[in-house]
Amino acid sequence: MDGAPVELQPAPLFAEIAQGPANGAAHWVQTADGLRIRAGHWHPGGTAKGTVLLFPGRTEYIEKYGLAAAEFAACGYATLTADWRGQGLAGRMLAERRLGHVGHFTDFQKDVQALTALADQLELPRPWFLVGHSMGGAIGLRALIEGLDVNACCFTGPMWGIQIPPLMRPLVRVLSGIAPYLRLHERLLPTTALEQYVQVTPFEGNTLTTDPEMYRMMHAQLEAQPDLALGGPTIQWLRVSLEECAWLAQQPSPALPCITFLGTDEQIVNCEDIHDRMDRWPGGELDLIEGGQHEVMMETPDIRAHVFSRMCRLFDQHSG
Repeated sequence: MDGAPVELQPAPLFAEIAQGPANGAAHWVQTADGLRIRAGHWHPGGTAKGTVLLFPGRTEYIEKYGLAAAEFAACGYATLTADWRGQGLAGRMLAERRLGHVGHFTDFQKDVQALTALADQLELPRPWFLVGHSMGGAIGLRALIEGLDVNACCFTGPMWGIQIPPLMRPLVRVLSGIAPYLRLHERLLPTTALEQYVQVTPFEGNTLTTDPEMYRMMHAQLEAQPDLALGGPTIQWLRVSLEECAWLAQQPSPALPCITFLGTDEQIVNCEDIHDRMDRWPGGELDLIEGGQHEVMMETPDIRAHVFSRMCRLFDQHSG
C-alpha cells in the first residue's frame, strides 16, 4: 500500500561497549540512493523533553556516543545518531573498507534524510535539537541551511575548515586537482594510515583528548568490535570536504540559537573558520574550552560536565 510505513529492520547495537542508557536499540535504514546505514537511539527513563539528533564525525560510529546519550538522558532527552555511509557498520564505499571515502559530500544529506525519516517513524519526541561533531558539524550546518527542523543546535570542533600544515597545502592543492584525471581519487591520503587513529597513536601526544580514560575507551571499543574501525581518508574525501567547507563559508548563518564548543588546543579542524562563522551567527556563542582538544564531549570530567550542562540548558530554554 502506497504511503505505508516501512517495516523497521533491527540492527546490532553493541551495548556493552556503548555504555549508554539501558533501553538503546539500532535499526538499518536505506538511503534514497540505496545505501544501508545504521541508526541507534536511546531514551530517558521518563517522558522525554525532546530528541537530540547527534551527528558524529569522520571515522565514528554509534557506540562511541553511548556515554553522551546517557548524559542527555539524565537531562530528559532522547538521542538518535547514525553510522554515516562509509563508516561504522554502514555500507562501505570501497572494496578496501578501511578507506574513508565519499563520492560527493552532499551525499551525506541522503543519510540525514533517512535518519530523520526514521525519527518520524519511531515518533521520537519533539522538539528536536542538533549536536554536530567535527565532520558531523559540516553535515549538520548544511542540513540546517536546507531546513532541518530543530529548535536549537550545538557544535563541537565542527569541520567548517580543515587544518592543513602550511608545507602540505601546495601538495593538497595539486593532488586535489589532478586526482580525478589520474584515477588517484580512491587512494589513501599521504601521511595517513589504513588503521584507525587511536589504534596506532599512543595517548601521549594524541590530538583528540587529554583524558586517558576516554582514550582507552575509544581503543577498547575498536578492540572489541574491529569492524567499526576506519582508517585515513582518500584524496577524494579531502577534495570534496574542502569544497564543502568553501561552500559553507559563503552561506549565512541559520536563524537558530547555537553554542559552538572549541578546545583551545584544537589541532584537527581550522579554528579561524569556526571563529569567522560564530562572529556572524546572530544569537550564537563560541565557548572556548581551555586546554580542550578535538573531542570535548570525551574530555576530562570537568570539561564534559561543562559541555553537557551548557547544551542541556540551551535545549531546555528552547523546548517549548
